[in-house]
Parts: sequence; C-alpha cells; structure tokens
Amino acid sequence: MTGQEQLRLSFLLCLPAILAQFSTILMEYIDAGMVGRLGAEQAAAIGLVSTTSWIFGGFCTASSSGFTVQIAQRIGAKDFVGARSVLRKAFTALLVFSSCLALLGVAISGSLPRWLGGGEELWSDASAYFAIHMAFLPMMQLCYTTGMMLEAAGNMKVPSLCNVLMCLMDVGFNYLFIYGLDMGVKGAAIGTGLSHLLTALVMLWFLLERSPELSLRLDHSHRNADGVVCESPATPRDRSFIPDEDTLQTAFGICGPMWLQNIVMRGAYIISTLIVAPLGTIAIAANAFAIIAESFCYMPGYGMEEAVTTLVGQSVGARRKELARRFAHISTAAGALMMTGLAVLMYIFAPQMMQLLTASKPSPN
Repeated sequence: MTGQEQLRLSFLLCLPAILAQFSTILMEYIDAGMVGRLGAEQAAAIGLVSTTSWIFGGFCTASSSGFTVQIAQRIGAKDFVGARSVLRKAFTALLVFSSCLALLGVAISGSLPRWLGGGEELWSDASAYFAIHMAFLPMMQLCYTTGMMLEAAGNMKVPSLCNVLMCLMDVGFNYLFIYGLDMGVKGAAIGTGLSHLLTALVMLWFLLERSPELSLRLDHSHRNADGVVCESPATPRDRSFIPDEDTLQTAFGICGPMWLQNIVMRGAYIISTLIVAPLGTIAIAANAFAIIAESFCYMPGYGMEEAVTTLVGQSVGARRKELARRFAHISTAAGALMMTGLAVLMYIFAPQMMQLLTASKPSPN
C-alpha cells in the first residue's frame, strides 16, 4: 500500500469510530444538561461520583481491548476459527470481571459521596446514581465488547450506527424517567443503563448471527469468511467458553498497562473532585460540567485508537510489521492534529458550551 492509500484507509475506518465516540460523549452531555435543569444540587450529585464511574468504565474498556486485539490479529492471519475461540472465552472472562466490579461499586456506593468530601445534602442522590450505574456495568461491558469486536473485524459501520441509536434512546429514556416519572437523578442512571442494554443486545445479535468473520454459526458449517470450507474445523476446545491460560495471559499483557493508565489518568480526576468538593455544591457541578465538556476534544483520539487497533492488529496478524508501524504513526499524528484543533475551538466557545449544560445564569461579577 502507498502512503496515500494507508492514510485514506485510516480515515475511512476512524470517521465512523469518531462518530461513535461523539455519540457516547454526547450522552454524557445530554445527561448532564437534562439533570442540570433540575438544579445545582442534582448536577453536583452526579458530578461528585462521575469521576469514579469513569475509572470503573475505564477498567471495562481496557479489559475488552485485551481480547479484541487478539481477535484482530487472528483475523489478520485468516484464522477465523481462532478469532471466534477468543470471542467465546472473552465473553465469559469479561462477564465475570464486570460483575465483580459491579458488586464492588454497589457495595461502596453508600459511602462513596462521603469519602469524596461531598456535602450531606448530596449523599442520597449521589449514592443512588452510582449504585444504579454500577448495577448496569455488566451491560455496559457487553456494549463495549461487542462494538470493539465488530471493529476488530473491520466493521465500523454497525457499532457507529448503534451508538447513534443509543444516544437517541438515552434522550428518550432520560425524558421519561427524569421528568415523566419524576425520578430525577435516579432516572438519568436508569435511562443510560437501559440505553446501553438495548444497544448491547442489538450488536450482540449482529456479532453472533451476521458477522462474516465472527458469527458462531460459521463453526458449525466449517466455513470461513469467504464461504470456503475451513482447512481446520473448530475443535471442542475452540468452541469452549471456558477461558484458557494462554488467552488470559495474553489479554492481561495487553490490558495490564491500560489498567495502569486508567488508574493514573482517571485517578487524577478523582483527586480533582476531592480538592473541589469542599468548595461547595456549585464548585462540584462546575467542575463536573467542565470535565464533560472537555471530553469532546478526546473524541478524535479515541476514534483513531479504535481504528488503529484494527489496522495494526490485523497487520501484525498478517506478519506485516512495517505496515503496522506506518499505520500507528499515521493514526497518532492525525489524532494529535484533530485534538489540537478541537481544543482551540473549545477554548473559543467555552462559555456557550457551559450554558447548554445548566439553566443557571453566569454571575455578573
């Protein structure tokens, strides 16, 4: 491939992924905006625990990467049976992992707002929001994983469309639960959780039934993605959902550094919340709104990350390491340029972005 062809392919894959990231971030923006209309205390209650929610979510996405990279490499090597074998084991391992995280989150939900230094008036709403959010964590893990697996096979369109659908469902569910059923902060958590659940089910159906590389039906017909009979049909071990030691060790080798990165980066947000919380309700809400708003500049970076996982993973699987290296360089440079441009726009339009998140008017001072 020429350099121009590599650049074009990178952008063709990253644009749908960026759209998906935009939809995900827009969901947070919508949640904050709709709850912000209820008042500063409700907004602050979500803002107080949102950074902790992000670190739990970061562990889920990092864990998914540990398996999806393996799937991309096997697809690049045309080992579709092996890719589906990793898929099966991934679902079992990630379901157990996310369920343990969910139980931990629910267990600490009652004490978390107090640990973070929030005022007593925020404890009830913040605890309820975090507990409901954590209860839906396995469904969020399933949503992340199915989308990333489809992307690892080169299918960016279905996850992107599903994420747009999820965003629209979030608006509808939020309106129903927050305002229609008058559930306030709890309604925002339920609306987001149901949106993830329904989106995950749609992508899971497509992944297991319709994906030309990863559909589990292919193992029974012994045919690969091109419709040709496989040279080595799936064995009982390939069809097992019990994770084996090699798959788990490889997954940990990939996601371990990502867990550390998640702790450092999102841990810094938690520390900032601890610093801001004693300043009061308005400060907590303002800090939360600012963090959500700045997430828009991360959008191209995460989109490029998903695209480059597919391109580099499949290139490595095909034993074309120089091509993988070039894709990595192109994606890194393009992501940095796009994020810089968005950061400039956010600096210019910061007041307008914040006004969309709250009904409160700026102080004349």
